[in-house]
Amino acid sequence: MEPITLTTERLRLRNFVPEDLDTVYEICQDPDIRRWTVVPDPYTRQDADFFLNRLVPDGWRDDSDYTFAVEPVSGGPLLAAVSLTSRGSGVWEVGFWTRREHRGLGYMAETVRALAHWAFTGLGCTRLLWRTEVGNTGSRAVAERVGFAMEGLQRAGLVNKGTLRDCWVGALLPSDFGLPSPLPYLPARDQSAQA
Repeated sequence: MEPITLTTERLRLRNFVPEDLDTVYEICQDPDIRRWTVVPDPYTRQDADFFLNRLVPDGWRDDSDYTFAVEPVSGGPLLAAVSLTSRGSGVWEVGFWTRREHRGLGYMAETVRALAHWAFTGLGCTRLLWRTEVGNTGSRAVAERVGFAMEGLQRAGLVNKGTLRDCWVGALLPSDFGLPSPLPYLPARDQSAQA
């Protein structure tokens, strides 16, 4: 798929470009981004170059990972990054980071809502997955504001810096946004009512 641009009331989600290298490098010096995301630690200019010139374009080219730079729609600095990664069978996973000085302003919840809508309407997504290591309360707050149903704790659910870590798991379905699902959905019957 060719890269696309999405817009919200305040934000533009665009393709990363090589000129973003210095900014991505600077943002990823944030110890919270290095702690809670899978970016390398320490984060070098070579890591930023690999991200911008290999990972991002390769993901778009093979339709496995769609990564967007997030900036104000009126122009301005790079605020965040967000991606959708295919997990197969119509399931996609969202991941994100936000520049430290722009956290707590609702930008990421607005971004994830727009990306979820695109996933459901443009990618045939049947389930949008969100996971974060237990303790990443900022990421969890974003997921809850967007409306992800918290499904629990997954033991050894993700790998970060070569270590398996427990994670919180949540999901959105097209119906959570009032959209039809590409496949019929048959929810489990409430077993407690049968006891």
